[in-house]
Order: sequence, then C-alpha cells, then structure tokens
Amino acid sequence: MKKFQLDLTVADNRMVSPNSALLTLQSDEGLPDMVAGQFAELKVPSAKVLLRRPLSIHSVDRSQNRIEFLIQAVGEGTAALAAMKRGDKLNVLLPLGNGFSYRSIPVERPLLIGGGVGVAPLLFLGQELALNDIRPTFLLGGQTKSSILRKEEFMKYGDVFVTTEDGSEGERGFVTDHTLLFDSILYDRVYACGPLAMLKAVAQWAREHEIVCEVSLENRMACGIGACLCCVEDTADKGNVCVCTEGPVFQTDRLKWFH
Repeated sequence: MKKFQLDLTVADNRMVSPNSALLTLQSDEGLPDMVAGQFAELKVPSAKVLLRRPLSIHSVDRSQNRIEFLIQAVGEGTAALAAMKRGDKLNVLLPLGNGFSYRSIPVERPLLIGGGVGVAPLLFLGQELALNDIRPTFLLGGQTKSSILRKEEFMKYGDVFVTTEDGSEGERGFVTDHTLLFDSILYDRVYACGPLAMLKAVAQWAREHEIVCEVSLENRMACGIGACLCCVEDTADKGNVCVCTEGPVFQTDRLKWFH
C-alpha cells in the first residue's frame, strides 16, 4: 500500500484520561486508503526529539477528512504531541505496516480485546466492520475505571464489556477473567492489542478453542519502514522480521510464543 507524507492541521486535541489525549487531525484533501491496524509516524513538534512517534490509527472520518490518534503521554515526545493546539500543523507519514485481515477473510462474530491504550486500533476496526453490517463484541481492560478509554464511542459500533484490575468498573481482574465472554465460545475471530502478557493469554485461550487470533504488537518502532531494526520479532515461518513492515498485526500461530 502506498505511503504518504502529509502536513495535517490539528482540529482538536483533548485529554480523555489523566495521561491520554485524543488528537484529531484535518486534511485539506482526501485521506488515503487505510486498513484498521495500520499505524502512522508523527513528527514531534520539539527540536529536542528527533525521532517520529508511531501511533495506531484510532479513527477515520472520511466525510470530514479527519483522522484520530489516541496518545498516552509517557515521555517527552508523546507529551509534546498531547500538548498541541488547534490550528497547529503536524507532519504525518501513513499508512504504515499491515493491518487486521478483515478485508480478505470473512468474519461474522468477531471479539475485539483491548488493554489500556491498546484499544486504539480497535475503534477503527469496529468502524470498518460496521460498514459490512458486522456488530462486534468489544472487551476493554484497564487497571482502573479511568484507564478505560472511549467506552461510549465503542458502544456506537458494538456490544462493550469491561474489566478492571481493581474492580472499579465492570468485572474485576484481567480481560481473560471475564467469565461471561470467555465461558461462551461464540466467536469466529479474535483481534487484540495491549500489553504483551495480555496478548499471550488471549492467544492461548483462542488457540485452545481453535479460534483464529490476530494481535497488534507494540514493539518499539523508531523509523516505521524497516531500516532501524529495533522492532524485530521472531516468527515461526520467517525467523526475525520487522514488526513495522511485516506487522504490526500478526496471526498468533506465526509467532514463536507457542513453538
């Protein structure tokens, strides 16, 4: 898929949790074709930060030529992006990597699981599935109620369930502790993004129940085009590959997790 370098305008930027911002960018022209699960490299508006920051495409509104990114402000680069003001210009390289395979493989009953800011690519996936009259089930997990991001927006596209580690919202525990969902095997596909331990637990459950599982890996990515080799993941079929170009989405059977 062709890559584009665009100068976009900040249409809105607001905090949606104590340390997470929703950045909305506006294009003066039409946006390129993008697949849910792909990501972009954003140029940080700070002379102190040289490398771009990779962020999953969170939402796309083609009627307004707008694209959204969910940013967890954990360092100088992401903090600078989270502090941008309406009207600021931002250079963005997109779309990068390979996304979820919903366009090529028929899906009827998908389960979408996100942990913390890992929910970011799943909203775009929910939007895309809705275009094909598919209403997915979302399972959002976090440490506390404040870390459950954009629940109301997810509810527009599917049925939403929640787990929190402290029990402040939804069921107490990790996402795989949600007995209502995991005791009922109703799904033909699982898509997930979040902490590595969560992804491995979800993948193991899906494997035990013979459900195809795709995960979006969050390996550290500096360049986004396979040049810096800092995001390498070991696979069963190709050995070491760059997550930014071969992924970030992988079917879990390809990963060395079970080999």
